[in-house]
Amino acid sequence: MPASAHGTAQFRFASDNSLLIYFDQRISLTSHQKVAKLLRLLELQPLSGIVNLHPAYCSVLVKFDALKLRHDEVETRLRPYLDRLGEVSLPEPRRREIPVCYGGTFGPDLAEVSDTHSLSVQQAVDLHVSATYIVYFLGFVPGFAYLGGLPEALVTPRLPVPRRSVPPGSVGIAGHQSGIYPFATPGGWRLIGRTPLAMFRPDREAMSLLSIGDRVHFTPISAEQFAALENA
Repeated sequence: MPASAHGTAQFRFASDNSLLIYFDQRISLTSHQKVAKLLRLLELQPLSGIVNLHPAYCSVLVKFDALKLRHDEVETRLRPYLDRLGEVSLPEPRRREIPVCYGGTFGPDLAEVSDTHSLSVQQAVDLHVSATYIVYFLGFVPGFAYLGGLPEALVTPRLPVPRRSVPPGSVGIAGHQSGIYPFATPGGWRLIGRTPLAMFRPDREAMSLLSIGDRVHFTPISAEQFAALENA
């Protein structure tokens, strides 16, 4: 079915029980803030029949109870929320420092990434730690944060063949993104380092270390520092 527009947003049917709201077709801070504001409004004033919300870079997938609501009813109920986005104040972003041991067994793809861009390994590390990254959304597995803001000089495609298992804490890059694997899972991002921090722990009140909107800085550490932090 065709998409319908409302202001700067577009509604698209995604499945028999989900509706996709697009704010843009490209990654931008403006689109991210609209996504965050819509989530905030729906958190403060939830809609009956909405089962779950799945944010992405420029969109929100709204899952609903198809026995109670139709797509057009969900859209009608969401339109007033979109009209009020300008009224929403987002909290001051949290600053998160993530220690990373780069290269070697911790980052087996760092040397290849450096060669691809005619950089030394140290130049590649310096570039990666120079940026301030924004947590645009979490997905793939619990606690996996998609980080925008990778320097253009490091933009590298995914591996042609994904690894069967990526160690937890691995810091990877793919396209214009950086990310941290919270668990040992298959993955095709290029691994440049690893953090000793637990990115997701079900025994914590805030199970995920990172949240949407956080600002992330990476800090290089040695293998000795990695071991000390891992065992702390």
